[in-house]
Amino acid sequence: MISLEEAKLYLRVEGDEEDALIASLLTASIELCEGILRYPLAEFEEVPELVKNAVLFATASMYENREGDGIKSTFETLKDLLSPYRKESW
Repeated sequence: MISLEEAKLYLRVEGDEEDALIASLLTASIELCEGILRYPLAEFEEVPELVKNAVLFATASMYENREGDGIKSTFETLKDLLSPYRKESW
């Protein structure tokens, strides 16, 4: 769906020193977005750009705020971004 290289480009990270961290944050972001959507991203035939951008936004937010600051506002923004695709329940 979103490669490590795409995430690094979005984050403007050039080296490979933080690849493991970014890959971990990318996985966490996908899981977070799937939780908000209430279904896995694999259910999309093609993942919408808005959903991809939400995953990248979450990754960037966690990367920039490693102390956990702002997670509530990040979560609220993600809910707003993903609302057009969100199922009513699991």
